[in-house]
Amino acid sequence: MQNAAAEQRLLKLSIAVTIGVASVGVVFGLLSGSMSIVFDGVFSAIDAAMSGLALFVSRLVSRVAENRRFQFGYWHIEPMVLAFNGGTLMLLCFYAFLNSIDSLLAGGRQLNFDWAMAYAAAVGVVAFGMFFYARHRNRQIGSDFVRLDVQSWLMSAAITSALLLAFAVAWCLEGTRYAHLTPYADPLILAVLSLILVFVPIHTVRRALTEILLITPPELDARVRQVLDEVVARHGFKTYTSYVAKVGRAQFIEIHVAVPPESPIDSVGEADAIRREISEAIGGEGPHRWITIDFTADPRWL
Repeated sequence: MQNAAAEQRLLKLSIAVTIGVASVGVVFGLLSGSMSIVFDGVFSAIDAAMSGLALFVSRLVSRVAENRRFQFGYWHIEPMVLAFNGGTLMLLCFYAFLNSIDSLLAGGRQLNFDWAMAYAAAVGVVAFGMFFYARHRNRQIGSDFVRLDVQSWLMSAAITSALLLAFAVAWCLEGTRYAHLTPYADPLILAVLSLILVFVPIHTVRRALTEILLITPPELDARVRQVLDEVVARHGFKTYTSYVAKVGRAQFIEIHVAVPPESPIDSVGEADAIRREISEAIGGEGPHRWITIDFTADPRWL
């Protein structure tokens, strides 16, 4: 619960800072005439909306009260939001790339480099500050939502840093024989950035889709099988079947153990003792782990 509260506080801070950056980006983009800065502001605004949605889901999945409609909890919503969030960022980068190509074909854009460089420098400092702070805090929290938010701040920091560099180079070209190239600086850097940054959320979307599709996580599956191999050999059981899945921050583990008819398990207490043995050996016990362990002498129940 402490991690959930820390996660929500960090997301609230990120949302507040992002809204401020988005507002500044739109204003400075209009003043300077830079589509790259307007894109950065719109990117920040969408990111704030996504962080707000992540905060809502974070509160939802941390509920422990029973709900008869969602008896397995709300964990399945978490990877859905992560996929939607990452997919939105990918679409935004694709739109920015198309917009930059259109500007290049139209002869570029004239802009006020003083306003543009002031914006890029200020927002770059804020973005890098939030990136390092959120990444440091998430080492203790371990939240996928905060991890995606950290990626978003890194993307924002990379965008503004590249913008600052491009604007500085273009500003230096003014008054020289290469001054005719300055209108292409803004759309060119936007095209390059959008092509590079589109790959950042791909890992998040891919991981979220594996959870939505209930693809078995190999590390957890190997751990469960290792524990069961040892338990079956130690207690003289026949065999077992196991099924594992990870959905959001929740782990679902289902185990069926085949025991011989003359098995020494002759009481519920002994069965529970073996269940505790298996559970403790697997590890990770907590409110986000669902584990079912049953014993049967009939292999048809496996």
